[in-house]
Amino acid sequence: MIAASSPAKVILFGEHAVVYGMGAIALSLDLRMDLTIRPSERTSVNGTSLDAPKNRYIKWAFENLWSGGPLMMTTRSDIPAASGLGSSAALSCCIAAALRSLVERPDEERIARDAFDVEYNTQGRASPTDTSCSCHGRAIRVSLEKGVDLLWSLGKDDRVWHIHDLDPPELTMVVGFTRTPSITSIQVRKVRNYYDRSGFAKEVIAEIGTIVDDGMRAIREGDLVRIGELMNRNHACLSILGVNTKELQKLKDACDPISYGVKLTGAGGGGSIIALTDDPDRVSKAIAAKGGRPYIAPVARNGTVVVDSPDSERAQ
Repeated sequence: MIAASSPAKVILFGEHAVVYGMGAIALSLDLRMDLTIRPSERTSVNGTSLDAPKNRYIKWAFENLWSGGPLMMTTRSDIPAASGLGSSAALSCCIAAALRSLVERPDEERIARDAFDVEYNTQGRASPTDTSCSCHGRAIRVSLEKGVDLLWSLGKDDRVWHIHDLDPPELTMVVGFTRTPSITSIQVRKVRNYYDRSGFAKEVIAEIGTIVDDGMRAIREGDLVRIGELMNRNHACLSILGVNTKELQKLKDACDPISYGVKLTGAGGGGSIIALTDDPDRVSKAIAAKGGRPYIAPVARNGTVVVDSPDSERAQ
């Protein structure tokens, strides 16, 4: 019997620009996905068939990473779906870690590789940013070039991503979920169309790349004021690219006066904003007052954690 737990993630800097060869920085947050597996007479997920559409990530993992008998799998999650917080990445990390742990003691890189395979093959296309962040915890920097603190490199087809460790300062983020789902494929296609026909869009993407580099230095220096300034600049760039919405902006405007910085996170077109603040309770109330769903979440110091009994305490 195995239980695995993985954290949510947010993109602090670099969403969309990472598609065009720029870097990105992601944080793991202590909202967690849990999965328990144990032998059973038939395979099921939360009492449902493996073939149910909502079980497609687990189905791919079960059919490609597992060669044993039937398993009963149960999930529990703090992470809202389609919110930009990486719920599918956390699930992919959990199932990859749990299945591997039934037969061996996988290291972090092995779990990250398996989890990327799960998400990539289920979605048809993905970068390893979300799964690597959820697996590793803390913070990561993604780039197309190797640098210091390299954790691992992952590739698909002709593309290789290099995943680097970042040690963030103590940060408390408040997530504001608009309650509107973010559909990544739609927003990526929208930005691609703009990028292909506009030199200005290319300049904006390059600006986001500069923000990522500056953000890495601010994180290493623990400069919360600078991190907040860069979050606001990154949000402005994403608005120019067309992925901001009235609902996202309404939450940002409510949080701005009581935060270092506020930005949408992930693909946009819905999903969530993140606010860096010293007053998370006040920010949460501001989000709720505007119709959003707030989540107070410090940076997760642990990434994917596996315990050998589902009756053990939940990993934090």
